[in-house]
Amino acid sequence: MKFVLYSSVAALALAASPVLAQQAPQAAADAPEIGEIVVTAQLRTERLQDVPVAISVVSGEAVSNASRSSLEGVTALVPSLNFVKAGTSLNQTLFLRGLGTTSFSIAVEPSVSTVLDGVVLSRAAEAFSDLADVARLEVLRGPQGTLFGRNASAGVINIVSVMPGDTVGGNGEVAFFGGNGNEFRARGSVDLPLSPTVRSRTTVFYNKYDGNIFNVAPNVNRRVNGFEHWGIRSILQADLGENAKFTLIGDYHKNDDDCCADVIGGPPLFASTSATPGAVNTTNLALIQTVLPALRGKDSRTINQNLITRTIETGYGFSGQLDAGIGDHTLTSITAYRNFANNEIRDGDFYPQAYIGAPQSHDTGPQTGWSFSQELRIASPGKQFIDYVAGAYYAYTFTQRVFRRDNTLCAAAAGATLPTGVLTPCSSPLAAPSTTAFGQATYSNAAKNLAFFAQATMNVSDSFRLIGGLRYTRDQLDEKFIRITSPGNGASQPPFDAGVWNRYLELVAAGTAPTAAQSAAAASTNGVPLTTATSANNVSGRAGLQYDFSREVMGYATYTRGYKGPAFNLFFNLQPTGLKALEPETSDAFEVGLKNSFMGGKLTVNVAGFYAKYHNFQANNPDTLTVGGVTATIARFTNAGTVSTRGFEMDMTFRPTRDFTLSGGAAYTDAQIDQFNPPPVRTPNDIVPNGTTLPFAPKFKGSLNADYRIRLGGPIDIGLNVQGTYQSRQSLFLTPDPVIRNATTIAGYGIVNAGITVMDQDDRYKLSFVVRNLFDTSYIAAISTGGPSGAYRYQIPRDADRYWGIIGRVNF
Repeated sequence: MKFVLYSSVAALALAASPVLAQQAPQAAADAPEIGEIVVTAQLRTERLQDVPVAISVVSGEAVSNASRSSLEGVTALVPSLNFVKAGTSLNQTLFLRGLGTTSFSIAVEPSVSTVLDGVVLSRAAEAFSDLADVARLEVLRGPQGTLFGRNASAGVINIVSVMPGDTVGGNGEVAFFGGNGNEFRARGSVDLPLSPTVRSRTTVFYNKYDGNIFNVAPNVNRRVNGFEHWGIRSILQADLGENAKFTLIGDYHKNDDDCCADVIGGPPLFASTSATPGAVNTTNLALIQTVLPALRGKDSRTINQNLITRTIETGYGFSGQLDAGIGDHTLTSITAYRNFANNEIRDGDFYPQAYIGAPQSHDTGPQTGWSFSQELRIASPGKQFIDYVAGAYYAYTFTQRVFRRDNTLCAAAAGATLPTGVLTPCSSPLAAPSTTAFGQATYSNAAKNLAFFAQATMNVSDSFRLIGGLRYTRDQLDEKFIRITSPGNGASQPPFDAGVWNRYLELVAAGTAPTAAQSAAAASTNGVPLTTATSANNVSGRAGLQYDFSREVMGYATYTRGYKGPAFNLFFNLQPTGLKALEPETSDAFEVGLKNSFMGGKLTVNVAGFYAKYHNFQANNPDTLTVGGVTATIARFTNAGTVSTRGFEMDMTFRPTRDFTLSGGAAYTDAQIDQFNPPPVRTPNDIVPNGTTLPFAPKFKGSLNADYRIRLGGPIDIGLNVQGTYQSRQSLFLTPDPVIRNATTIAGYGIVNAGITVMDQDDRYKLSFVVRNLFDTSYIAAISTGGPSGAYRYQIPRDADRYWGIIGRVNF
């Protein structure tokens, strides 16, 4: 049954995509049409079918109905979009067309930009809060730097909020989910006009979830990987005469997540250089199984950790947007300030206590920051011989982190004979007195971004247009870093500050090998933070042509020169060999597409083919690191070389009647390394072969959604919904080692969700019953190396188990 249903989802998705945006009112009951979907993807209001960009549009209702009303839930609706789950929102990221940025560094920007009501969010973590009262999401695929600028080298997610209405009204929603930990949701929005020209809208929300993982540690003994979120968002909009409007937006949120602890689910394996590469290391497995719950692969749902991995986060922001008519042009000014604080608490040893030979390692990493941005642009009225948008943008972002690692260590007591095959606690009489060690790094990044941009469309005829755009960008990064350690240095790399760095440079200039120079410089600490900086100038742009074969069929072809600014690998275990600034990432992207509307607008089918080559690609590379005398292969953020992605995408919406809608999408993506640029070689295994598939880039991903309304002729109607997604296997770790590559590859999987709704004829009241993951398909969101004794760490998402929910909604 599962195979048949998943196959049907995949097959139907070959002609589908989630173009589920809010649509214009229905013309008449006997003449159903798909309303015009309106987007602002080119900084002006246009029909989706007229925009020469591959875009998926997801309605606010679809976001609200997702298993989680955040960008993590949206990835199930947009096949080209993938989400990388991690232990904290600081380390999570989005990928489009197989391209994205995963890094622990605070001095790097994401590749997929998130724009909230015209404001570019400077940090990836800011984008992962709850999406409350959203009108629509526009997912623009491929480089979008000409108009959107910073951190848009892989694409843009443009989030548009519901604006205030002219009359008193609003909506409310209460939901309860059970079957996989209990969850309660509540949210509401109220429109309140203050005068004939001033109106407001306020939205509040609260979510609380128990979690999907059970922690059996004696001091915990409860579910974890849950969350408690609440927030408020207010919009005030005023008409300033006939040709001007001012919009003021303020928001605040607080997240308290005991999420997301790594489950030890994969056994230790013998290395590729051993006699039995890839075989289970049964000795190490038996050792950790004396303490940890049974390793059950993708079905692992239990941990035994004495520190609850969690994230405490607050964020708030304000923005003011002025839209004023100047003659027949429109001047837009957007001024914004945002503040963000996140404290990551992490159990880094995955055990309930310290053991001989297995130190207890606990991390805390509070991060704070703020950003200011100003954008000023002018737009022509449209429908002229030359339509254009031109403007300037400035942003300043400051981020600081204080990361501390505390280790508890012990050795065997003098003359003690340790039992074999088990872990001996440091609290045992067989252990010598425990010692402690710490490492603490304080580091900051100040990023300045200045840009001037323009894009124009020349309407050569009623059906043929030429497109051109340029953006000049100036980026500057200023860094500070200092790391101190306790005597014995058992928690991190040695101290690192200005004295160490200067001595390292002297030794390298004298011809000493980098690794030897690093060791020799370790004693030169002077307690002064090192400072460094980098800057870059870039001209990027876009060129293309667009042709209307008819009002129903439009074709386009574009070339885009993409850009992503320089970066530093600024993180806790920074070494002198890793301090070099990363070069800017650039790309050459080609896209061709057809946007089609058939049957009087009842059927839309949009297709796009793409090819993009990225130079100086910023990514995590395998590298060898020694901490506390233990050598391990880790990921280090560098310019990984040249990579490319190619494929095709298809979006579809079919609405044969006003009561039935079928929509969905499909994407085929082939993203790979073309020419690998390794870090300073430590071992031959640091070389990733050319042609290796990039992580988080499944070859195929598809989604399909069906909505049907049964009109009973009485006071109530019945709504039915089925939504399915499928994705093929994908690798999760960039490595040349076939053992690690195989162990960090997840199999393809499909998920089916279903729901039934009772509603009144005017959609004022709705009561829905939903089932997520109908067939209880277990899967893994992420796999990491570095577990105890070489075991593998899994991230298991909430949707990897079946659960159900009841949702009540009211509109007034």
